[in-house]
Amino acid sequence: MDHQDLTLTAAARHANAYKIQFWKEKMTILVTGGAGFIGANFVLDWVANTDEKIVNLDKLTYAGNLESLAPLKNKPQHVFVQGDIGDSALLPQLLAEHQPRAVLNFAAESHVDRSIHGPGEFIETNIVGTFRLLESVRGYWQSLAANAQSQFRFLHVSTDEVYGSLAPQDPAFTEQHAYEPNSPYSASKAASDHLVRAWHHTYGLPVLTTNCSNNYGPLHFPEKLIPLMIVNALAGKPLPVYGDGMQVRDWLYVKDHCSAIRRVLEGGQLGETYNVGGWNEKPNIEIVKTVCALLDELRPRADGASYSQQITYVKDRPGHDRRYAIDARKLEKELGWKPAETFETGIRKTVAWYLENTEWVAHVQSGAYREWVSKQYTA
Repeated sequence: MDHQDLTLTAAARHANAYKIQFWKEKMTILVTGGAGFIGANFVLDWVANTDEKIVNLDKLTYAGNLESLAPLKNKPQHVFVQGDIGDSALLPQLLAEHQPRAVLNFAAESHVDRSIHGPGEFIETNIVGTFRLLESVRGYWQSLAANAQSQFRFLHVSTDEVYGSLAPQDPAFTEQHAYEPNSPYSASKAASDHLVRAWHHTYGLPVLTTNCSNNYGPLHFPEKLIPLMIVNALAGKPLPVYGDGMQVRDWLYVKDHCSAIRRVLEGGQLGETYNVGGWNEKPNIEIVKTVCALLDELRPRADGASYSQQITYVKDRPGHDRRYAIDARKLEKELGWKPAETFETGIRKTVAWYLENTEWVAHVQSGAYREWVSKQYTA
């Protein structure tokens, strides 16, 4: 090896060392769907708990709401970009510019009822969009120096609905449960989970997947069960309950979900799936009655009657799963995570938040939203 080769080798070593040091100092993550319900809560908690920069990519479809991120205005730590995870020109540009050490994918069409009426958007975003995102991330990851490659993570946020429905006596879903999706939404999320797994096993992409139970809490778009009950109750409208109201779900406070995702990102084993649940199995009608009781206490009706008088049973939706339940023991055993909130503490915080943030609710209740609710919940 001549002098010139030695010089080039030394320069390469120096450049690589600089790249590694730059990686350590820069510390950025990129989230997709960070203006939606879970994503916005994650972004707010991230900024509150760390100094690390967070790049937030969101398409701002109907459930994406920049008002949810208002506390981060003028904070340089948070960089918002409006865009689509399926944009194969934008994603590589963002990744090259910001050099994130991790990408967290919250972006998804996520409402079962909407998927029944219009499955095409769910296929496009949740399957095709995830594929294009994975390809963009793979290209970026392969361009990194070896040390940065080993530290990089792609975390995919998914749902327990991919597992299908449980009978009353069945044990809760573990990570080994077969995929048996029953709605266009859950089928699209199952497909996205399979893509993430395949990109790990085929290309070596360092991935992590979380499958969560029903989230509730602040910033929830008021078409989902709990916020819809709160908003309708206060407006004196009927509280629509599907079928007999005995569909059982495990309820997870959104801030607990966010802490679980941070823990999996920090310590999760590559290629593994972690179920995230709140250990709160309850039938829907019990949830509705609990919300009514809290409103009776915190914001009584003028006539002194209970909000529960507004409960109205409506025709069940097609293919409505009867029971979901998450077994989150793997996450507790391997990573030491447990939810901080009980359902009783979490639902009280949630109702209080909606009572204190009526302006936020009013701003998301567009004409299109009102038309959707009247179309969906017919007696």
